[in-house]
Parts: sequence; C-alpha cells; structure tokens
Amino acid sequence: MDLVGFGNLIAFIPFGIFIPLLYRISFIRFITMFFLAIMVMETMQALSFLGSFDINDALLNSLGVAIGFGAYKLGFRSSNIRRNIVITSISCMVLFLGVWGLSGIVDKALTKEEGPFLAINELIDSSGNTSTGNNINSFRISPQDIKPRFNIYGVEGRNMETFTYKYKEQMTLSLYYGTPEPSDYLGSVRVSVDGQEVLNSSGEVQRLYPELFPAMFKIPIQAGGELTITIEGNEKVWDVGYRKMQYPWN
Repeated sequence: MDLVGFGNLIAFIPFGIFIPLLYRISFIRFITMFFLAIMVMETMQALSFLGSFDINDALLNSLGVAIGFGAYKLGFRSSNIRRNIVITSISCMVLFLGVWGLSGIVDKALTKEEGPFLAINELIDSSGNTSTGNNINSFRISPQDIKPRFNIYGVEGRNMETFTYKYKEQMTLSLYYGTPEPSDYLGSVRVSVDGQEVLNSSGEVQRLYPELFPAMFKIPIQAGGELTITIEGNEKVWDVGYRKMQYPWN
C-alpha cells in the first residue's frame, strides 16, 4: 500500500466510528450505503472533470470505515466514556495494522515477479531454419574479454541476418550486443517487438562511445507476439533470453 492508499484508508476510519455512534445501524446496511455514496461521488468527480473515477479509492475508503465500525463495536460496550474511547483507539490501531499487514501479503501474492533466466536458443533465421546460437567463441570488446554463457548470434558470412522468435507469455527480454574488436565498426543491430522498433544501435556508436560497450538491453514485453532481431556486418548479439513474469507462488 502506497502513501496515497494509506491516506485514503486512514482518513475514513473516523466516519466508521462516529456515524454508528450517532445513528444505530447494522454493519451490512452501513457499509452498503457508504460504498454506494462513495461511488456516486467518484462518478460526479469524473463527470465534472475534477478528477478520475477510481474504484480503488472507493474500496480503500470503505475499508477505512469498516475498520472504524469494527473499532466502535469493540470499544463502545459500557457506560464508561473514557474506557470506551481508550478501547476504541486501541482497536483502531490493531485492526488497521492487521489490515495493512494483510494487504501487503495479498499485494505481494498477486504481484508478478521475474522468474529465472531462460536462454532463447531457437531463433528462426531468414531462411526459415532454427539457429541455436551454440557456436560460442570468446572475443574482446574494449578492455573486456567476452565469453557468452548461453548463445551468440551474428550474420555468419552474410551481410545481414534477421532472426524471429514467437512468444506466448509476459516476460522481460534481455540480451547483450556489441562489435568484437579490432573492427572497422561496420555493423548494426535492431530489435523489434510486434513490428515496433525498441533498439537500434550501430558499430559507429561503439566507436564514438567505447565505454558503453559491451551493452545490455532489457525490456518488459506483453504476452503473445513476435520478437525480431536484425543484425548487420560485424555486430554480435549474445546471451539472448528472458525472465517470465510469474506469481511468487507459481
């Protein structure tokens, strides 16, 4: 829960205490009427362009008054006003901390995280053949000796080669690229996702800014699409792979 959500929740706790304190009402009726009132206010806010309609705000506001209502029921059980106030205050804090902790657990359980790295060793080249990229050799870029761990792709005797890969799941794509040295820096690499170019680099960039190479490229991509990698000249792309977005309990 972020700071805004924290405020939306805690600001409405007093309503859950004072409204049932002034008017005797059941919890179901109270929370239903309150939620509908918040929905009407959110709708009016959107129609008047004073803000956007946010169902999350309505849910947090309703959760806040529910905490207040629960604290009221736990606290106001005797004729001793001071005792009632103390118990209600303590109940508010306990219920709030419980809801806050539970929401954190739920948020984490429903938030996708990056899974283990999986190499892409089945790119389809321009001839329709599967290229595994397993012809791995070490090379040098700037002051670094590069030894790819999983795969390496290049033009293999051609001037240009295009590789494609169809994927089904939401994931984070990553790869390294650069021109092995010594070189004339004649080459380039382009990466597209569903026809939209997301990377365009050339050997000339490496010649001008050698400190940036070898370079790593990483981008989150949505489920269901096609990855295209176009390599020209001496450029190399290696350790191409992805991390699937998955729930912690998968």
